[in-house]
Amino acid sequence: MDTLRILVADDEGLRVLSLKSQLETLGHKVVAEASNGKEAVRLVHELRPDLAILDIKMPEMDGIEAAEQITAERPIPIILLTAYSERELAERAANANVSAYLMKPVSEQDLLPTIALAVSRFREFQALHQEVDDLRDALETRKLVERAKGILMRRLNLAEEEAFRRMQRRSQNENKKLGEIAAAIITADEML
Repeated sequence: MDTLRILVADDEGLRVLSLKSQLETLGHKVVAEASNGKEAVRLVHELRPDLAILDIKMPEMDGIEAAEQITAERPIPIILLTAYSERELAERAANANVSAYLMKPVSEQDLLPTIALAVSRFREFQALHQEVDDLRDALETRKLVERAKGILMRRLNLAEEEAFRRMQRRSQNENKKLGEIAAAIITADEML
């Protein structure tokens, strides 16, 4: 695994030092330490770490709320630490798009696979998110193309295949995406 730049947030200084030591032993770099959720959010914004490890129970803002704010602004893999095995906390963590959940006390043997899992889950989530965005864009383009085809068929009395071929040719000749050509046809039709 590549060296990760990590933020650690916990209101207990000894635990932060212990985690920092364990992470550095595993070959990672702790770029920031926070003692509460607000500070963690600010430091993630400023330093842009690759991963955050947040204690759930912290003053000012708990780790789950901090995770929600972090992922809303700039998603990164987040591991939550807790000494509590409360169902409500686990559900809140799942809803906050947390990549992994780790019980205290943390050992190096637990930390290594948890980091690998968190990074892997995060990458899978990002890939799925991108795939959904791509499919949404493709669907929108398809809708525009169908509408533009209909306009060409109606205005120029063309068959569906010929209308589509004309749009394709225009797209190639102007080196523009088919969706752009379709949007231009729709705009022109609305003006007329």
